[in-house]
Parts: sequence; C-alpha cells; structure tokens
Amino acid sequence: MNTPLLGAQMLLVAFGATTLVPLLTGISPNLALLGAGIGTLIFQFCTKRQIPIFLGSSFAFIGPIILGTQQFGLPATLSGLMAAGFMFIIISGVVKLRGVKVIERFLPPVVVGPVIMVIGLGLAPVAVNMALGKTGDGSAVLVEQDIALLISLAALFTTIVVSIFAKGMLKLMPIICGVVVGYVLSLFFGLVDFSSVANAAWFAIPEFVTPEFNWQAILFIAPIGLIVTIEHFGDILAISNVTGKNFVEKPGIHRSLLGDGIATMTAASFGAPPVVSYGEVTGAVSLLKTYNPVIMTWAAVFAIALAFVGKTGALLLSIPVPVMGGIMCLLFGAIAAIGLNTLISKQVDLTIPRNLVIVSVTLVFGIGGMVVGIGEFTLKGVGLCGILAIILNIVLPKEEAKALA
Repeated sequence: MNTPLLGAQMLLVAFGATTLVPLLTGISPNLALLGAGIGTLIFQFCTKRQIPIFLGSSFAFIGPIILGTQQFGLPATLSGLMAAGFMFIIISGVVKLRGVKVIERFLPPVVVGPVIMVIGLGLAPVAVNMALGKTGDGSAVLVEQDIALLISLAALFTTIVVSIFAKGMLKLMPIICGVVVGYVLSLFFGLVDFSSVANAAWFAIPEFVTPEFNWQAILFIAPIGLIVTIEHFGDILAISNVTGKNFVEKPGIHRSLLGDGIATMTAASFGAPPVVSYGEVTGAVSLLKTYNPVIMTWAAVFAIALAFVGKTGALLLSIPVPVMGGIMCLLFGAIAAIGLNTLISKQVDLTIPRNLVIVSVTLVFGIGGMVVGIGEFTLKGVGLCGILAIILNIVLPKEEAKALA
C-alpha cells in the first residue's frame, strides 16, 4: 500500500475525534483540520520526523474552551490556549535541563488524576442537555425530547458497540460510526438542513480568529497545559512500545514536548483548538505495522487540503445536537474514567489524609464551581483546581500519616 493512501487512512482514523472537538466547542471544523495538519508538520520538524504521530484536537480542552468562550469570548479564550501551549515549551526546557523526574515530582498522579476527572465531569450536564435535544445550558429546546433521546441513545450505543466489539480498522473509528448512525436517524426524522451545505463553496478560506490577551482566560486555561503534559508522556511511551524504539531518549521527550507546544500555540493563534498526539492513530500504526513517519506527513497534508473545502465544515455543522449529545455522554465520562484510572493504576492511597485532601478539595472546587478572586479578577474551574492541586501537593507534608477514620 503506498504512503499517500496510508496517510489518507490515518487521517480517516483521526477525523472523527479531530472534528468532534470544534463541533462541541463552536470552533470552525475547517480551522481544526488546518490546525491539526500544520501542527503535525511542526511536530515532525521539532522531532526530526522520527516519531510516527498525528496531532489532532485535544479532548482535554473541550470544557475549558466552552466555559472560557461563555465567560471571556473566543478571542480571549484563544490567548489562554496559547498560554497552555507555552506551558509545554516551559516543561520541555525543564525536562531538557533536569530530566523527566522533575515533572513526576510536581505533577504526581494524586494531582493529575482528580484534575482530569474535573475536566470530564464538569460538563456532564451539557452532554445530558444536548442528548435531550436542548442547548448546552438547557435554556432552549431544539428537538422534541422523545425523538432527541432516540437519536442520542442510538449514537451512544453504536459508539459503545463499535469500540468494544468491532475488529480491525473499524474498532479505531467508533465516533465516526456513532455519528453516522445518529445522522441517518436524524435524516429520517427530518432534522438535517442541507441548505448550508448546498450554499457553501467547494473552495473557501477558513475564517481565522485572532486571539485577544486576557489574564483571566490565561489563568483559567494555562494550568491545563501542565496536566496534558502527562498525557503526552503516556502517548510517547505508547508509540515507543508499538515501534520498538525509545522516543523518550531519541529524539527526546523534550523535543516532542516542544513540538506539541509550538503546534498548539500556532493552532490557537488563528482560531483552532489545541492539538495533541492521538491514541487512535497509534492504534492504527500498531494494527497496520506502518512505522514510517512520512505517512503522518501525508495525513497532515490531506488535513490541510480538507480545511480549504468549504463544504467539509458545512456538512459537519449540519449534524443535529442530539447526535453530538449522545457521543458526549460517553466522551466526558471516558475522560473522567481516565482520571480515576490514573489514581488506581498508580496506587494512590486515599486512606492517607494528604492524598485524600488533595483529591477531595480538587474535585469539589472544580465541579462545584468555586470562584476565587479580587474584584474583576477571578479564577475558577479547571484552572483553579489545577493550580490548587499543585500547590497542595507542594505544601502538604509527604510523610504518610494515620488514616482518617
């Protein structure tokens, strides 16, 4: 099979997740594809094109983008996303100078786990509202509830069935399968409007969005960049195991962090969501035994080309709300489960008061909507609980104490 065709196949694997993020956050799908393509090429340049990885839209930033856009507007939120990318670059420099152990010291599982759980659970009401045919905040009904529930559950269960029972390449595309089934049902109930698709041009330059500097948005979102670095470590270890090469040492984890950071900053600079390495693509690499990084170059080129097809974004935006709501019910729960698994797999002992305090306060502050600030300057959500978890981990004594009753 030739390299361009393999590249197209890799993009297909990543397509569902890459375009799902902008659909949930209100960002242009075309910009997301452009950000993924350019970001992947930047990553390849920084890593000397040695790692077969494709960068796609990050799920970890869905909640912060939605909440940030509601509170500060999209341009200000983009400044926060750029700051999150800059955190990758800072961590890259620290790792280069001090080694990987320094990250494990400041971002242990007891910090990372609950913050990831907050990212997933914080928007659970949004997923349920959309699954019921309402707007994300539940303020307006878009689709009759009975019909919406039928469509959302069909999309949800299809995604679940494919992810668990499917074989081969199909198993790597559960989101696409769920969306297709939900879309077909929506067509049956007459919920799809093709007028925007028909009116869209075949070739169209995406509408770029310029970031606006905003300290509140930066402090709200930037800490997530620290947390996502842990995910990055895991992804690099995973692709290293698949290919039989130690990418942590060569070209070096500091180079991959640098590439991801610059890619995220670049994507956010014109209105695209942050980009991270995709586990689905790593799975496809393992399945097909195709380790040539040039394949990802082709996938990036195809993503950039699709970004300038006007009908691509219009078709994606025609997907009804209940379809996305059904997918989100699984997606946000899965993110929370990853955070829980972080605590379990790393054997974080919650009978130790120190650990219990960090996890408990982080969860309540993050999910409960705690706000800390002076005047107009406020910090809340994932940004607040991320900073709080890091501070508590530094300040609280690490000696094991007697378990709480």
